[in-house]
Amino acid sequence: MVRQLGELENDIMTRVWQWNRPVTVREVLLDLQSEREIAYTTVMTVLDKLYRKGWLRREQAGRAYRYEPVSSREAYTAALMNDAWATSDNPAAALVHFFGLMSPEQRDALRDALRVAGPFPDTAPVDTPSTDTPAADTPVADTPVADTGRPDTPPGDTGETPWPPAR
Repeated sequence: MVRQLGELENDIMTRVWQWNRPVTVREVLLDLQSEREIAYTTVMTVLDKLYRKGWLRREQAGRAYRYEPVSSREAYTAALMNDAWATSDNPAAALVHFFGLMSPEQRDALRDALRVAGPFPDTAPVDTPSTDTPAADTPVADTPVADTGRPDTPPGDTGETPWPPAR
């Protein structure tokens, strides 16, 4: 189960994710100071805790550390959504309610994501007859194969570390 980030943890991780490069405590501090009063040691402590919890990796650069995310914000968000969904006694009903809460833009994004993900390999066919299903006596070789336009990588394979990070 993924624990939701606290307010300061989220503010720091948002910067690290947005900058998309290794960052120092000082860089994060200077950016945070434009919004609030905060001490160097507070930012250093939170970055260290995020590292120890597996959210960040770090590399020593002189006397300081440079921190970078282990995974993307999207992977974190997906893990939170999955955990929330898993708590339901009726996941299908939870999804129906979730879809009902979505804006038209979010529904468009969902359609796009499903197109990118492609068919789910473990999905059993629906028990409704289809007009484009070949007859039982049609040889498989004569059945046209649709071009999905997807690369040879498996759906959802982005090359990033899966979420949550292994401990």
